[in-house]
Amino acid sequence: MTRKALLAVTLGTLLAGSVGCHRNTRERAEDTAEDAADKVEDTAEKAGDKAEDAAEKAGDKIEDATDK
Repeated sequence: MTRKALLAVTLGTLLAGSVGCHRNTRERAEDTAEDAADKVEDTAEKAGDKAEDAAEKAGDKIEDATDK
């Protein structure tokens, strides 16, 4: 009886541990996805800012060329 009880406790611990690990893995994956989305958003903002700056510079050059 003691062996069966010990086996049941060990098996229960392993199963509970694997469920906890699965939840941690899922949460870590969600965090990673959120971090990736934030990086994509930051990169898109930087690209938009650079495009805006380039358009401004081009407009300034056109103004300078027409002023001469």
